[in-house]
Amino acid sequence: MSVYLDHAATTPMFDVAIDAMNTSLRKLGNPSSLHTEGRSTRKDVEDAREKIAKAVDCLASEIIFTGSGTEANNAAIKGLFWHSDKKVILISSIEHHAVLDPAHWLVEHEGAQLIEIPVNTDGVIDLDFMKKVIADRRSEIALISVMHSNNETGVIQPIADVVKIAGDIPVHCDAVQSFTKVPLSFKELGLFAMTISGHKVGGPLGIGALILRRAVEIPALLHGGGQERDIRSGTLNAPSIVALAAAVEAKLYDAGKVAALRDSFESGVLSSRPDAVINGKSAPRLPGISNITFPGTQSDSLLLLMDSQKVSCSTGAACTAGVHRPSHVLMAMGLTDVVSQSSLRFSFGSTNTTSDVEYALSVLPDVIERGLAAHAEIGRASCRERVFRAV
Repeated sequence: MSVYLDHAATTPMFDVAIDAMNTSLRKLGNPSSLHTEGRSTRKDVEDAREKIAKAVDCLASEIIFTGSGTEANNAAIKGLFWHSDKKVILISSIEHHAVLDPAHWLVEHEGAQLIEIPVNTDGVIDLDFMKKVIADRRSEIALISVMHSNNETGVIQPIADVVKIAGDIPVHCDAVQSFTKVPLSFKELGLFAMTISGHKVGGPLGIGALILRRAVEIPALLHGGGQERDIRSGTLNAPSIVALAAAVEAKLYDAGKVAALRDSFESGVLSSRPDAVINGKSAPRLPGISNITFPGTQSDSLLLLMDSQKVSCSTGAACTAGVHRPSHVLMAMGLTDVVSQSSLRFSFGSTNTTSDVEYALSVLPDVIERGLAAHAEIGRASCRERVFRAV
């Protein structure tokens, strides 16, 4: 038996999305061509655009298809900054690297000044800090970017309050983890820009979208044929766009079921390991993400031990997997670098079952004991090495 508990990294494609993609792959026609085949493919793309717009509550013309959520985030952060003559960028301290890294790039190459909004111990942004910064420096702020929910803890952020406080300052929101899992309305939130991604919602890899207010124009990252409002040139990936729309329209994600699986898992973990800590538990969270600290362990070792028992989980964002460093998200929440490297992320999805939870809980106690022993041995070896060097 193998159990996949890493849906926050990527989800299995829904059958309906695979079928839609296969049908589109067999069609001939560039969506930008004016002949019959091109117009037919273009119609498929625009029908898909309408379906996705309905799901996210925006105008179809506000959707700009990209190759990934990362590209959409880069387009938003850099585009909104370049569109302004102001230099300050305000983001939360727990953003995904797809937001953090372009913001830091603008600091290094474009003279931007970055201010990070801290979070409390539950991982929720400090709105009072944000209010003060805006009160003091409103005329200098080019944009604000705060994620809708965190990819490591699942903690949902108060985006409506962020937009209200921001006033006329452009606000971008990375909603990759939240899309289709919790209510999400681009129109009601009043955002300037929002990011979504296909492979987090049962769609294919390699497709994302930037939702950008129709009246807002930003400089392009990619220049060429002028597709997607001249903001994202390139031949449209019709099969992936159609597949994403099919996954979204199917509405196969059952938030209540997924939340029940997560809650059952967390109860089981705390029953067997009372010293475990569920990070962000007191805050509103996505239904499927559980970030748990196991004191006295090392997260990379735990991940490999779980994998040896055929349970797939994560130490944090998949984009930083293999890089041994503390989670900036957990450290922003007040955990030390040592403790933040003792945590695992388990993320549940629509394909998980009660049997998956039961199996994961059945192997976890032995994994933790082995992880504790391995960590203790590493500590003893380190101590012996220090003594040897001193001698």
